[in-house]
Formats: sequence, C-alpha cells, structure tokens
Amino acid sequence: MNTELQNIIAASDNIVFFGGAGVSTESGIPDFRSADGLYSKKYKYPPEIMLSHSFFKRNTEEFYNFYRNKMLFLDALPNMAHKKLAELERIGKLKAIITQNIDGLHQQAGSKNILELHGSVHRNYCMRCGKLYNVDAIVNCKGVPKCDCGGTIKPDVVLYEEGLNSKILDKSANYIENADVLIIGGTSLIVYPAAGLINYYKGNKLVLINKATTSMDRRANFVINDNIGKVFGELLI
Repeated sequence: MNTELQNIIAASDNIVFFGGAGVSTESGIPDFRSADGLYSKKYKYPPEIMLSHSFFKRNTEEFYNFYRNKMLFLDALPNMAHKKLAELERIGKLKAIITQNIDGLHQQAGSKNILELHGSVHRNYCMRCGKLYNVDAIVNCKGVPKCDCGGTIKPDVVLYEEGLNSKILDKSANYIENADVLIIGGTSLIVYPAAGLINYYKGNKLVLINKATTSMDRRANFVINDNIGKVFGELLI
C-alpha cells in the first residue's frame, strides 16, 4: 500500500480524478500509444485518419468496420481503479471523475458524476433527426447503421478534427480549479485540449499515477509510476 497516497485521500473530502486510457487497459481495453496500443498496429490507413470526422463522412462504411472491430469492448469489466473511485464518490470524498475514455466502465462500476470529455460508445444519435440509440444499434447491423427516418447514426464520440463539448470542458475546469486534491491517472497528458485542464489546478496536492513518466511529473507533488488498478486496489477505503 502507498501510505502517502492513503493519507492524502484520508485527509480530503474534495478530490477530483482525471483519467485516461491507462485506467481501462487493466480491463483489457488497449490504449493508443503504448507498445501494444492501437497506433502500433498496421492498418490500411493510420487510426487517427480512420477515426477522423472527414473519414467518417467520406468512408462511413469503412469507418464502421474499423470502429466495431477496434473501438468496442462491450465485454470489458471495471477494474479496481473504477471500483475504488466509485467507492470514494459514494462516501463523499470524490466530487467528480473527468475521463478521456469512451467505454462507460466508470458508470458500470457505480460512479455517478462523470464528465466524459470524448463522449461514449454507449450513446449514438441520428444525424438527421437527432433520435438517440444505444450501442446495440451499432453492433446489431452490418454496414452503416441507419435511423428509422433514413438518416445515418453516428456515435456520440469526439472524432479527430472535432472539438470537445465546451460545457463539459467548462465544468471539468471548474471542478479541477476548486479541488483540494487532484489525482491524474493513466494518461500521458499529451492530448490537448484535455491535457491542458491540469493548468486550472491551484492546490498543492497534485498526484500523478502512470506506468510511464510524463512531461508533467515535475509539476506534481506526488508521482507514482505503476499500474493504476494495482495502486487503487491497495487503498483502504
């Protein structure tokens, strides 16, 4: 158990967690940039092209072939990081989870106040009429999923070339700015504008938990280079 982290959490009732892909890798969901990540694989086009707004518009069927095969992990289960964060929220210590992930595992673990910077695979909508669909509409069809009105259904996820939701960004910045403790986990902090949210933190209890070092380590008050699921699994809550 990491005694210093345990003490930091025990002493605060105003904690905010900001997480990235590393939070879900221990649930079997690959990240993008590690040695085994999505970017290390060979595809017809680079993943950042296939997951771009322009590719979705031009090559919608090919987008969905890639999306179904490489972006949907519906059998994944929450790991100890998700579960302990949900418990911290339940007992009133954790005020918000800000996540770059789109997998819905925080909700599955029981967390309530989740700000999804990049959207969710579980929400989909018709681009013509706005009707909402769950992920079954994507999974249970071949080719391009269509709405009852004939419009194309799009995942409510932020693709490359698309901007983040300004209201979610503003709420995230507000939570971070007012936090006593900010715990950042499972992210390399190189994807902007999300990574820039760290600049709103004004406190002196910035905790960074990531397997690899990050460019922000020098700004942290406390750094742990380890698997976040392992670190959270050892906490006594």
